[in-house]
Amino acid sequence: MARLLIIGDLSGELGQAARLALARGAQLLQADGITQGLALLRSKGADLVFCDVMHDVAWLTRTLAEERIATPVIACGRIKDAEAALRAIRAGAKDFLPLPPDPELIAAMLAAAAGHQDAPIVQDQAMRALMERAEQVARSEASVLILGESGTGKEVLARRIHAASRRAQGPFVALNVAALPETLLESELFGHEKGAFSGAVATRKGKFEQADGGTLLLDEIGEMQPSLQAKLLRVLQEREVDRLGGHAPIKVNVRILAATHRDLAAEVRAGRFREDLYFRLNVVCLSIPPLRERQADIIPLARHFARRYAQVNGLPERPLSAAAEALLLAHPWPGNVRELENTIHRAVLLAEGVEIGPEAIELAPVSPFRALLGAAAAPAPAAVPAPAPANPIAALVGRRMEEVERDLILETLGRCLGNRTRAAEILGISIRTLRNKLAEYRGQGLAVPPAPGQLAPGELLSG
Repeated sequence: MARLLIIGDLSGELGQAARLALARGAQLLQADGITQGLALLRSKGADLVFCDVMHDVAWLTRTLAEERIATPVIACGRIKDAEAALRAIRAGAKDFLPLPPDPELIAAMLAAAAGHQDAPIVQDQAMRALMERAEQVARSEASVLILGESGTGKEVLARRIHAASRRAQGPFVALNVAALPETLLESELFGHEKGAFSGAVATRKGKFEQADGGTLLLDEIGEMQPSLQAKLLRVLQEREVDRLGGHAPIKVNVRILAATHRDLAAEVRAGRFREDLYFRLNVVCLSIPPLRERQADIIPLARHFARRYAQVNGLPERPLSAAAEALLLAHPWPGNVRELENTIHRAVLLAEGVEIGPEAIELAPVSPFRALLGAAAAPAPAAVPAPAPANPIAALVGRRMEEVERDLILETLGRCLGNRTRAAEILGISIRTLRNKLAEYRGQGLAVPPAPGQLAPGELLSG
């Protein structure tokens, strides 16, 4: 359930957007102006902000950045307000919502902010056993550590645990540790007092306080720096937080779920993760298998996504052809369920005729390293014989390790459309390591794909 803050007058079309969001299950907050909206963000928090373009969206996004509040802002306005929308996007708004609002677009924005809440599609026996174990521990107060490769559905499982818990009526708050730098992450977790740092013009509650009485998911916990690990451990032990610049601890009642694609036990042995924090988080461990090891789930998931995105895009529901399903079964899915979902969404848009055929299934090439990992686990079905693949290592022989690493990083980043966090997850490295590598490549004069919302060097704004 997404927590949505709307900044603007609800008597017109923005009110219609609010009613649609409520119908989709959003928890709604409303402010007449930006100052009131900022006060609500500081005290209650939100997953998403809809802001009327008639307000100063640029000042809002700038203030959020200065106060280290990482809530995305969606500018809202009529199509004739295109110039105002363009200014808002350039100033830092994440997206633009045209008014009058489209119900499915609002649904997609809420889903992106809060994560999909569909019932899990499970046919694989190992996944069924995992879901039964999750249901069993959901009603306890124990911390749960969720392990799994990027894209396997760790946040989806965390939300299911919260929904089945005794805290289900309380808030579910998720924070991606890898997406924020250390200075911003500390404020986001623990909050701050007025004057704690430059830009802290008012007191603000952190994620722990926002999740009071509910559940807090710390996603990609393995990326947390050691200094913050120590502070997190104290919060778990004492059940109280110290805001930045605060003078007294604040009691919190929060259940912690943590997720990571890393082997935390190995990180502990390597000295990169605190052993005492590891044991605090790892009361119950749930490990989600990658999609290539869950062959029985691929087609049910694909059919589910085909139905969902046909509805979202106002298209007729069409079945997957036998050839299309065989193609899906033959792919190793290095990006797991997230990659499958994106592939089917694209296929729904591209398909022609009464079925979704193989010509609409666009699969990203698999790197030589991932081909080695996935080939044995995802063989081509007998009905669709495939030519014997070339040895993926042969293409790498004779090249320097630094060159192979560079090409792999840049190719992955390009396929992630510049999304640093996503690329780091796929590569299995920290976001900090990725940023250092990219800075090194820029110093060598190499072209680095820009981050989403940024311009490539030499690119000019139009409009």
